[in-house]
Amino acid sequence: MSRKTIIILGVLVIVGAIAWKPLSTLYQALHVSLPEFPAAQAPAPIPQNLTNDQRKWYYHADQGTRTFGIPYEWFVALEQPTLISEGLFSEVAYLDRYGFIPDTMSTSKPALPIGFAQGGPMATDSGEPWLNPRSKKQMTGIGLTCSACHTGRFTYRNKSVIVDGGSALTDLYKLKQAFGAALGWTALLPWRFTEFADRVLGPDAGSEERAVLKAQLKRVIQGYKDTAELETKAGGTYEGYGRLDALNRIGNQVFSLDLKNPKNYAAHSAPVHYPRIWDSPWFSWVQYNGSIEQPMVRNAGEALGVTAELNLTNATNLFATSAQIKTLWEMEKMLAGPKPPTVENKFTGLTSPEWPTDILPAIDQKLVAQGRDLYMDRCKGCHMAPIKDKEFWESKRWLPPNEFGDRVLDLEQIPLAHIGTDPSQAAGMKARKVETPANLGIGTDEFGPALGVLVTKTVDYWYSQQTPPVSKDERNKMDGNRANGIRAPLEYKVRPLNGVWASPPYLHNGSVPNVYALLSPVSERPTRFYLGNREYDPVNLGYVTDKLVNGSEYDTSLPGNSNKGHEFSKEYSKEKDVPGVIGRYLEPDERKALIEYLKTL
Repeated sequence: MSRKTIIILGVLVIVGAIAWKPLSTLYQALHVSLPEFPAAQAPAPIPQNLTNDQRKWYYHADQGTRTFGIPYEWFVALEQPTLISEGLFSEVAYLDRYGFIPDTMSTSKPALPIGFAQGGPMATDSGEPWLNPRSKKQMTGIGLTCSACHTGRFTYRNKSVIVDGGSALTDLYKLKQAFGAALGWTALLPWRFTEFADRVLGPDAGSEERAVLKAQLKRVIQGYKDTAELETKAGGTYEGYGRLDALNRIGNQVFSLDLKNPKNYAAHSAPVHYPRIWDSPWFSWVQYNGSIEQPMVRNAGEALGVTAELNLTNATNLFATSAQIKTLWEMEKMLAGPKPPTVENKFTGLTSPEWPTDILPAIDQKLVAQGRDLYMDRCKGCHMAPIKDKEFWESKRWLPPNEFGDRVLDLEQIPLAHIGTDPSQAAGMKARKVETPANLGIGTDEFGPALGVLVTKTVDYWYSQQTPPVSKDERNKMDGNRANGIRAPLEYKVRPLNGVWASPPYLHNGSVPNVYALLSPVSERPTRFYLGNREYDPVNLGYVTDKLVNGSEYDTSLPGNSNKGHEFSKEYSKEKDVPGVIGRYLEPDERKALIEYLKTL
């Protein structure tokens, strides 16, 4: 080979490398890696005191959310974020890979997974109607609902089960990342945009109409880029499958994005495991740190957090929102049930699931009695007697009925110094500050109280705008006949353990993969494991945590991910408090017996 040839080849290699680097960087930015899951039968719900009609409504009831920042008509027209088209983004099988459960009862076309809802008319960021450039008709919203985060699913030997009110195994961060990538490919590839425009506008749309659509697309992409820059700058711990830093994300949405104040954007420093919500309508305080008292403030805050429209910057119609307040109230009523809980009524709304003996292995009845004794000795003091026992219903933790005949369960709150679990969720809420303009009348820079005031003003605005305005008595009813209590204690609440077997992983941050590990000393708990697997482990009570390619590797050394605390240890002492240790060491056989009993709750 001549020297000249060698030089030419070398120059070509260098030029190729320089050209390839930005192309490679671009591809990484527009690429989302997803797990492949084993095939299983269509998921079926466990009986939990809901009718199929109630389920159908709950799965897709519009809460007014606009989670993805695009209209429904775009959502069903977008293709998956791949260079070579592999199908539409909205295909249920594709969304399943992010953890969203196919709804086998739905007859809507196109089908939507559980937790997706088509909403009403959608507005742009500036508050103007979002119009189709060709038909000039206002397009509609698409967003997630309560059931997206609070519906569980597990598989066992090819059978698939839905747990209503259970803990979702979704990756919302990766889903939003994929939406941004899908929009990017649509703008970048001319043929991709043509196909997208054909679906949105019609194949015979003119060039001017397509140009308007292209401009709309670019504005949406810029919004995704701006948010991604805020995320990168703020940093934080990756949430992954089955977790979300819910309170901080709600705060980021309303105090930063809606308020258009980047200084209020905070890191996702406290990812939490999606809590199970059966019985929770009757808890006096909710959230892991027991920070919110009123059901309406909690539910409306959730709707705002998953991007219901909210006006905080235009002096006209301040606090106007797309959040469907009446729907949130109806949803709370359905979950709570038609009658207050009593020893005679029990819980009359959504109930915890029973161990499905037709799907999972039979419970070892020989160990149940031993496990019950251990529960009454080791667990009852904090988690109360089992709900099947009369003692539970006669507990002093049930507050006396109020003037409306409702009684609520005042669950115990355990100080962080005693329970010893990761403090980030409680401590972060207490420490966070926000900046708001005087015209909003928030009156505090403390995150928790500020959020409570903002959500209350939003709900009150909705009440006042109805025809006729909602009466004071009706407002009290829709608010759950509860005060708007907001607090940020350095504590975590404990709750009854009925159905606990169906809501892995464990501790508030999902740092312990199964119940057996939770009953073990911290030194025996895994420090790294994978989230995203759907196969259930009926021996240890949790998901299988084997390596899952493109799943979420959980690293307990990262901020917010500690697996310490709530420990049964040989360091336990009756005479003095040992931080993080709540009981004596449990022998392996005792752990197994307790697990068998927990299956019966």
